[in-house]
Amino acid sequence: MLSPLFKPVAFTECPGWGDDNQLEAFQAFARSAARILEKPYKSGSLGISFEALAPIFTDSRETLIENDEQARRFFEKWFHPARIETPELKQGFVTGFYEPEVIASPVRTERFSVPFLSRPSDLVDIDDNNRPEELDPYFAFARQTAAGLVEYFDRAAIETGAIKDQKLEIAFVESAVDAFFIHVQGAARLKMTDGRLRRITYAAKTGHRFTGVGKILLDRGEIPLEKMSMQAIRQWLAENPDQAQNLLWNNRSYIFFREAAVDDVTLGPIAAAKVPLTGGRSLAVDRLLHTFGTPFYISAPTLKAFGGKDFARLMIAQDTGSAIVGPARGDLFAGSGDAAGEIAGGIRHDADFYALVPRSLLAGQI
Repeated sequence: MLSPLFKPVAFTECPGWGDDNQLEAFQAFARSAARILEKPYKSGSLGISFEALAPIFTDSRETLIENDEQARRFFEKWFHPARIETPELKQGFVTGFYEPEVIASPVRTERFSVPFLSRPSDLVDIDDNNRPEELDPYFAFARQTAAGLVEYFDRAAIETGAIKDQKLEIAFVESAVDAFFIHVQGAARLKMTDGRLRRITYAAKTGHRFTGVGKILLDRGEIPLEKMSMQAIRQWLAENPDQAQNLLWNNRSYIFFREAAVDDVTLGPIAAAKVPLTGGRSLAVDRLLHTFGTPFYISAPTLKAFGGKDFARLMIAQDTGSAIVGPARGDLFAGSGDAAGEIAGGIRHDADFYALVPRSLLAGQI
C-alpha cells in the first residue's frame, strides 16, 4: 500500500519540470532497467514496489528515446509526481557525494604508506539467523573467532595494526585524510604511479555506526553551521594536525574495498543498485523506505553549484548510505574527480522531493 506521505501533485507543480534535460535521467533509469534482468530490486516500505516499476523498466528497454522531449513524455506516460511530506518536516534535505581521484602506489613506500584494505577473511555477514544475543542489533558484520562471533575491530584498532598480518593491502596513498574521505565516499579512482587508472569500491565494513566528524566539530563550536562543508573540515584537519587523528578515530566505522573496472570514464562507480552512477542524475536514498530505480524530482532553489542555476532535476535512486535516513533525505552524486568534490562538499540544502509514483499505484487518486 502506498504511504500517505506521498501527496499527488501535477507535473506543472514541479518547479522547472519542462526545462530539465531529462534524456540524462532516462539513460540512468535505463541502466537500472538493464540491471534488474539479473536480479530484481527489493521493494521499499513506503509502497513504491518493484512489481509496479517492472513494466516501466521493460518499456524503457523496448522504446527508443533520443532526446529530452521523448524522455519527458516517457516519464509522464508511466508516472505521476507526488510531493513527499512528513508530519514533522514539510521540506527535505540534500547533501552531496562524489568519487574522489587520488594518486596511489601499488606498493608501500616512504611517501605512500596509507593502505586501502580488502575484505578480511574473518569478517562475517550477520543477520537474524546467526546474530549472537550480546551483539548490538545494528551490526551487519562481525568477527569470527574460536569462541564465536564478536564485534569487529574498529577504525582505531585497524589503523594501529589489528589485522596487519592478513596482508589485505590493495594500494597505498600519501594522506590519511584523503583515505578517510574516500572511506566516507565509499569509492575512488586511483591514478597509479605506474600510469594505470584503477578503481576501488565498497566491499564491506566493520559494522560500527558511522559518526560524522563534521557534527563533532559543529558541537565543539570549531566550525559554524553556515560554514560547514567538506572543504571546511579538511581545512580544520590541516590546521590542527595534533588533533586530527583522534578526531578521525571518533568514526569507528571502517570500510573495506574491492577493485572494480573503469569501463567508462564518464560514469561513476557501481554502487548499491549495482549500476554505474551518473553525475548529476544518481541519487542515494534510504533503501529501507525507497525502491532503487525510482525517479525523484528534486527542487532546491538555493543550490546553484550545478551550472549556476536553481537545482531542479530528475534523479534516479541508485545508491544508499548509512547517513541517508528518512523519506525526504537524499545524497546527490556529483561525479568523479576534484571538480565534483568541490560541488559535493558544499551541498547542504533544503529541498522539495517529488517521487515519481507509477500510475498503477495511484488508481482512483488522480
